[in-house]
Amino acid sequence: MLINKAEFKKSSSKISECPEEEYVEFAFIGRSDVGKSSLINMLTGRNKLAKTSATPGKTRLINHFLINDNWYIVDLPGYGYATVSKKDRKKFGALIENYIRKRTSLLNLFVLIDANIPPQQIDLDFTEWLGINEIPFSIVYKKTDKPNQRSLRENVKKFKERMHEFWEEMPPEFLTSSEKKTGKEEILDYISSLLPDN
Repeated sequence: MLINKAEFKKSSSKISECPEEEYVEFAFIGRSDVGKSSLINMLTGRNKLAKTSATPGKTRLINHFLINDNWYIVDLPGYGYATVSKKDRKKFGALIENYIRKRTSLLNLFVLIDANIPPQQIDLDFTEWLGINEIPFSIVYKKTDKPNQRSLRENVKKFKERMHEFWEEMPPEFLTSSEKKTGKEEILDYISSLLPDN
């Protein structure tokens, strides 16, 4: 699938502020600083569509980007902020939960995992919560361009092993690198397969 048009549509601090559900949505989420914005920019071919920041937890709103005038990419706040207050973490958690559980136009949630580090309990807990709530999701392994490929493969293997403690089979998985554009075609083809009328 080719993305011919991508435009920022709206930022929302609560679900009631989100755009009308006239188009289907594919949302991206992960721990703070995992690289959601850079992945979205890579997928759309627009370097500055989603704003990246050196400060973890910068995305604190639900950001909608209209793609090809007929579906949305949604950039969700990260979970596990290390630099914000407990009150803010609860608020962002409620915002994420309300969107994921109540947004009927959401077709798939892409959960970004840093493949450059060992499995993190917060990621495993989050995917388990998605399963309990029957939310369709995929795993996107990020930062797979790092030099130590042996360590990377071991981290991915361990993450799968940990997930199999709860899951009988893995959801769709993608290996990506925003710098090398690895995984771009695979993710876009998967999105295309889920779009209505395909």
